[in-house]
Amino acid sequence: QVQLVESGGGLVQAGDSLRLSCTASGRDFNNYAMAWFRQAPGKEREFVATISRSGINTYHADSVKGRFTISRDNTKNTVYLQMNSLKPEDMAVYNCAAGVAASVHPSDYNYWGQGTQVTVSS
Repeated sequence: QVQLVESGGGLVQAGDSLRLSCTASGRDFNNYAMAWFRQAPGKEREFVATISRSGINTYHADSVKGRFTISRDNTKNTVYLQMNSLKPEDMAVYNCAAGVAASVHPSDYNYWGQGTQVTVSS
């Protein structure tokens, strides 16, 4: 019913910026809270940021607060993750997810994108 497709990943140097996009299929995008998670090889999935259905409320993990910003454009069925001042520890596969309400827990999200790779060199 809902498909999420991420894009915008790539290879950058530490200190650079990158913007990830996640576009949803269907007409009910504004009914879902959205979130970004990331997972590095050999590591468990980590919460990054979440945004409410309207986009008014956002919450960012301490590890990215002040550097990353989640936003959404409901007219385009798209959620974004603006990543500034990237660090090597940010290197991971980034997935977007959709759920009933904003949450830091992966289990609270019903739909997941395929992921986009972010690589940060020292």
